[in-house]
Amino acid sequence: MAELSSADHSVSPPHVAVPRAYNAAHDLLERNRTRATKTAFIDANGHVTYGELNERVNRAANALLALGLKREDRVMLALLDTIDFPVVFLGAIKAGIVPVAANTLLTAADFDFMLRDSRATALVVSEALLPTFLPLLAKLPQVEHVIIPGHASDGQHNLTMLLDAAAPEFAPADTSADDPCFWLYSSGSTGTPKGTVHLHSHLILTAELYAKPVLGIRESDVVFSAAKLFFAYGLGNGLTFPMSVGATAVLFNGRPTPDAVFDILKRHQPTIFYGVPTLYAGMLASPALPKRSEVALRVCTSAGEALPADIGKRFSEHFGVEILDGIGSTEMLHIFISNRPGQVRYGTTGQPVPGYEIRLLDEHGAPVADGEIGEMQVAGPTSALYYWNNRERSKNTFLGPWTRSGDKYIRDADGYYTYCGRNDDMLKVGGIYVSPFEVEAALQTHPAVLEAAVVAKDDEEHLVKPKAYVVLKPGQEVSVAELQAYVKSKLAPYKYPRWVEFVDELPKTATGKIQRFKLRGK
Repeated sequence: MAELSSADHSVSPPHVAVPRAYNAAHDLLERNRTRATKTAFIDANGHVTYGELNERVNRAANALLALGLKREDRVMLALLDTIDFPVVFLGAIKAGIVPVAANTLLTAADFDFMLRDSRATALVVSEALLPTFLPLLAKLPQVEHVIIPGHASDGQHNLTMLLDAAAPEFAPADTSADDPCFWLYSSGSTGTPKGTVHLHSHLILTAELYAKPVLGIRESDVVFSAAKLFFAYGLGNGLTFPMSVGATAVLFNGRPTPDAVFDILKRHQPTIFYGVPTLYAGMLASPALPKRSEVALRVCTSAGEALPADIGKRFSEHFGVEILDGIGSTEMLHIFISNRPGQVRYGTTGQPVPGYEIRLLDEHGAPVADGEIGEMQVAGPTSALYYWNNRERSKNTFLGPWTRSGDKYIRDADGYYTYCGRNDDMLKVGGIYVSPFEVEAALQTHPAVLEAAVVAKDDEEHLVKPKAYVVLKPGQEVSVAELQAYVKSKLAPYKYPRWVEFVDELPKTATGKIQRFKLRGK
């Protein structure tokens, strides 16, 4: 790889010391020992204080060991966002067992792959999801225990009964900061999910590097994340970050539709809201959008995909709060480039989070100059150890201290980064790179457009041109020619979509990312 040059952006990390002997769950619980009566989590069934959480986590650790699980065994969590998730997740970690958080919106085939790939010896699954797993379990003898927070049939365990029977005290396993702690499977926006192995030090480092200095989270905050806990973004938002300072997190086990989000914003008055671009667009398009006076927001974040500038500006004008757009990944665990409060530049992803280094490289591995598109690589202390059971993908992604993000970016002279698309999404039109996201962002500023996705398509002469798939807002109509002319008025004319296809919805992962590879195959 090329040596770093002036085009690379490095930042000195803040001093964050994680001791060699370290257990992530024990740390998050111990720092809240003096907050025993303060509410830690709220879900549809009630709330749990930090004192009650500590006891339940200890009981979960004891219960898992009593079933015969051993240190470094894997336990898969297919849990909806309720208080049971942090209880079991942290209980496993405290016992030295490795929780594997599963995307609850996947198919039976996906779950079958993940159970086989992870070799999980136990499964903790929400009752509503159990029917999807039952046909699989007879073929997977290595899954010795099935634990359900609800009605359990013969051969299954009821979580509440296990916790009630377990002791309320537990000494943490003597793990180290560099021990494998938990797994997250990648969202599969580019194909088969990959088991991403993270260390005990990674959880608290995301809080120390991003949540405290960039987001400014504090003990008095109430937080709500539309992104679920199984998602790297949601895990930090809804578990690590609030626990790192003793804040309160609202958990929601349903689908985060605009109406559902509005209800939580008004009922629980969260001060920090973590969303994704498609949700922000849907909220702004809803006739039920709350008034500024009905909510208590002081800051919002966005990740998963780049936030269109128009959406950010309109949201801020309505609510009087900024959306801090950023980029993170399953591999890096949370956000490593972000806009800052008071320094937001909508349309950009912001600047590197202190503690992370960014470089942009061309197709030959050489650094690109400011203003030129390059493949983004990131170095930082939360990079995953490897992809489990996937040597080739690991070698291609984890390059010494650097992790390939798979994204194309431009850096400007002020050090702000602008998203240009995934590596395999980029278009070369007339020999010039075109960012699909740039075209999508232009389309989404049209008052009739709700969402758009742009991919490459060959014309009759087998030359690559942009094609747009467009979702219109309810009740809106617009012609193809009008949209094409609109994009030409916003961007260089050669970037306009030669084809526009109107669709009811765009294919997405369960975490909201557009699956452009499915559109390319249409």
